[in-house]
Amino acid sequence: MKRWIVVGVVVLAAAGATWWWKARSKVEGPRYRTAAVERGAIRSVVSATGTIEPVVQVQVGSQVSGTVSKLYADYNSLVKQGQLLLQLEPSSFRARAAQAEATVARAEATLKESQRQLRRSQELVKDNYVAQADVEAAEVDVEQKQADLKLAQAALQSAAVDLANTTIRAPIDGVVIARSVDVGQTVAASLQAPQLFVIANDLSQMQVETKIDEADIGRIRPGLPVTFTVDAYPEAEFQGNVSQVRLEPVVESGVVTYTTVIRTQNRDLKLRPGMTANVTVLVASKDDVMKVPAAALRFHPPMESAGRRGGTGAALAMNGPRQGAGPGGGASAPDPASGAAADPAGDMRARGGGAGHGRGEHGGDGGGRGAGGWRAMRGAGADSSAAPVHAVPATGVEEVSGTELPLLRPGAVYVLSGGKPERVPVMTGLGDGASFEIQGDGVKPGDAVIVGLEVPVAKNQGLTPPPGMGGPTFRGPGGRGGGGGRGR
Repeated sequence: MKRWIVVGVVVLAAAGATWWWKARSKVEGPRYRTAAVERGAIRSVVSATGTIEPVVQVQVGSQVSGTVSKLYADYNSLVKQGQLLLQLEPSSFRARAAQAEATVARAEATLKESQRQLRRSQELVKDNYVAQADVEAAEVDVEQKQADLKLAQAALQSAAVDLANTTIRAPIDGVVIARSVDVGQTVAASLQAPQLFVIANDLSQMQVETKIDEADIGRIRPGLPVTFTVDAYPEAEFQGNVSQVRLEPVVESGVVTYTTVIRTQNRDLKLRPGMTANVTVLVASKDDVMKVPAAALRFHPPMESAGRRGGTGAALAMNGPRQGAGPGGGASAPDPASGAAADPAGDMRARGGGAGHGRGEHGGDGGGRGAGGWRAMRGAGADSSAAPVHAVPATGVEEVSGTELPLLRPGAVYVLSGGKPERVPVMTGLGDGASFEIQGDGVKPGDAVIVGLEVPVAKNQGLTPPPGMGGPTFRGPGGRGGGGGRGR
């Protein structure tokens, strides 16, 4: 009897251990993260950094070498055109001018003597006292003396110019923002003129020179409104407009950028030359549109668990086998209902995530702007050449009214239906990197769309990871970990 009791206890213990082990190792089902569809404004911007500079800035140099004897302007001095700024020691230049004057006087005297000899020879040749050859030689001598006089006069003019250049004057009206010399310093003008002063014409008119990445330069045009901040006044926001987009490419570390000039007012003189500006260019904006997080357009559930909800005929037609990724990258899943495979070219375009500087409209994960995200939008779905394009007004900001046809791209979001994701075709429009405009009959404001999948994690298996991989750390004497490492 006792033996059967022992056998029963053993069997029950084994069954309990088996159940307990299965319960502890049971894997949870997939859980989804959702976000609500909202209605609001979308602003597409391009961000960059730039340097504040005066609109007109002149570097004042010296064409002659010498020692600075007097200074008449300093930092922040207001100057007028022609005002005296600096005086170089003129003694040596005056001596050269005097020497040139003496050379001119000597050349004039020599010329007069040659002319007198010519007149005498012309009179004597009439009575055959001298030969005609002597007359011709006198004429040549006069011409040579005339050339010598011109050469001496040119040297005198050069010496006079050098003497005048020892006095440095302001070329424009403005304010001195830089001074590079002091009294007693030697100025050496050899291959290029040394910089003495930097004068800004009008500090109430400033410009920001910023470099826009090649992925976004196609959306930048003159007239676009710009806001920017500087570290000196973090609470203040300054306004401006794009005035010039230069064609010259600037290549730095393999990255191609284009210089964009932004004009702004500086009536209170808060902005100073050289400040770093954090620039935001408003490319386009829409108000009161339906929008979802960018992650909702990038999400693709497992093939076997995805359902499909019907939408508008146009959206369904454009979301066929070549359905591309949502804005900002992410591979496109083939249509489970049609059984068609994903387009490899579209998938490659979709995977070209947004790397780059700043942020743009069609960014990758984290809102970064890059060429890949924009190519994903253009490559997904229907042919981009067939998409309607609306005109951009001359005022700069792209405003979309109810009568215009906005530029839309096919996409899809997923909603939960019976605990499973269900695909809803939509049309995507303007985006700011974090959210994107959508249109479609399958979703409405307040609906919960899936933005991510929580990876199932097995319950505790009763296994202890080794030290350094999440498990307990062995503490040796003095608080130092074993195995040669130091515990923290």
